[in-house]
Amino acid sequence: MRSASLIAALVVTTLAAGSMSHAATRLDPASFSAKVDNPWLPFTPGTTLVYRGVKDGKKTRDVVTVTHAVTRIGGVPCATVHDELYEAGRLEERTTDWYSQDRAGNVWYVGEATAELDAKGRVTSREGSWRTGVGGARPGVFMPAHPAVGRTGRQEYLRGHAEDHYRVVRLDATVHTPYVSSRHALETAEWTPLEPGVLDRKVYVRGIGNVMEASRRGPVEINILVSVTHT
Repeated sequence: MRSASLIAALVVTTLAAGSMSHAATRLDPASFSAKVDNPWLPFTPGTTLVYRGVKDGKKTRDVVTVTHAVTRIGGVPCATVHDELYEAGRLEERTTDWYSQDRAGNVWYVGEATAELDAKGRVTSREGSWRTGVGGARPGVFMPAHPAVGRTGRQEYLRGHAEDHYRVVRLDATVHTPYVSSRHALETAEWTPLEPGVLDRKVYVRGIGNVMEASRRGPVEINILVSVTHT
């Protein structure tokens, strides 16, 4: 998991599986819903998930809120999720992510608007922002309806800006966080050709979603779920 050769192998596997064509990623709004209830990645409106961890040597607090808003992107109804990342107590980044679920239960990543902030709260960068259909951006399956070990896919695509991929590694992973423990968690590996040498591990628990993220290779970064509330 720590070698550059593994990262290269994962990328090759993705390409060998065949990249999505423009036609394959033109989403039919009639086949999608903003109700995202895939058990591995549910986005129930009114849910707030809080994570704590470390990034760039600083303690972090990440607050993810599933709003009640429905955003349409290219006519596709999307769940709207806000993400606020605090480093050493200061808001460093805020992001709005859009997800939609197809009739089969696959959760698609349809776009994101991200902003990095300075100490005065001013936006210094919007790098990584994208929306399906704008500037050649295309969506990807963020979480399949039926994950299987070895399944590989692309989660997002805007050339040179957003090119994340994933591979399902385990369906029986053990995880312990302050909020939940499980011996039947879903583990994925994630990488992007935009950051060669970086490999991340994510862990998901049914009925909750992402409970842990940690770097396997590259800068040390970890995010662990500590609480979930519903309003």
